[in-house]
Amino acid sequence: MKDYLVKATTDDGMFRAYAVNAAELVATAQRDHRTWAGSSVALGRTLIATTMLATSMEKNDEAITVKIDGKGPGGLIVADSDAQGHVKGFIHNPQVRLPESDHHVSAGQVVGTNGFLEVSRTSGNQDPYTSSVPLATGEIGDDFTYYLAQSEQIPSAVGVSVLVNADKTIKAAGGYLIQVLPGAKDAAITKVIDKLKSMPAISELLVKNQTPEEILEMIFGKGNLHFLSQLPVSFYCNCSKIKFGRDLEGLPISQLEQMLTEDKGVDVTCNFCESKYHYNEDELATIIATAKSRSKTSD
Repeated sequence: MKDYLVKATTDDGMFRAYAVNAAELVATAQRDHRTWAGSSVALGRTLIATTMLATSMEKNDEAITVKIDGKGPGGLIVADSDAQGHVKGFIHNPQVRLPESDHHVSAGQVVGTNGFLEVSRTSGNQDPYTSSVPLATGEIGDDFTYYLAQSEQIPSAVGVSVLVNADKTIKAAGGYLIQVLPGAKDAAITKVIDKLKSMPAISELLVKNQTPEEILEMIFGKGNLHFLSQLPVSFYCNCSKIKFGRDLEGLPISQLEQMLTEDKGVDVTCNFCESKYHYNEDELATIIATAKSRSKTSD
């Protein structure tokens, strides 16, 4: 099944719903970062939740950056997504070793709970808006649910799941985001909550070839949804040698000159996708000249 996200509203106008299959998206992140099972689950769940949150934004030019740090063995997790279904991210420790006897991979064991979830929203040239909440459980879905309720005052339910094969590759991955709309009745909300509690993990449903549409119909009942759109999603990093060159121009000139004198160049690795870029002596000298020119202009 291809990776894609669906957006829907219930016919009664009480709920907005999203569901996504993201197996290849998470598999790409796993391959790029060479993550082991625990880190794959923690990073994968964060990527899925971030993608759904970004695609729920009202403006198409908005993007969000999510940072999660629960002081667990996985360390800092960062995910960055736009509203078009492109997401990238990394986990500080991609190879967390969990107890061999633990067959259930818990994101909370990797993430920890003594920390925060931070969301920064950007739109066009506006300054980013950032808010954060303490981690609820470190299981990611619960933490995004808590964030939406506390920081954005949107009663929601976020479910994210990643299944990992014995060889550390990704078997299935996906998620749902349910948002309560104004005027929703308590009985309807209770019915949805009970259904979500009784459902299998979404990744288990995807393994059985259940589509995102069918998963939402399982939650709300067939014939009760109006599907708005279908959106491809992917792990996509827009880094380039040119972009990193511009970043290098912002470093102190003395530091750049030291790199040129001592190292005869510089190597840069992208945190998000592990792509590597080398700048030889001539390229670094050009970067230094540009940095000096800009420094004189700003004086």
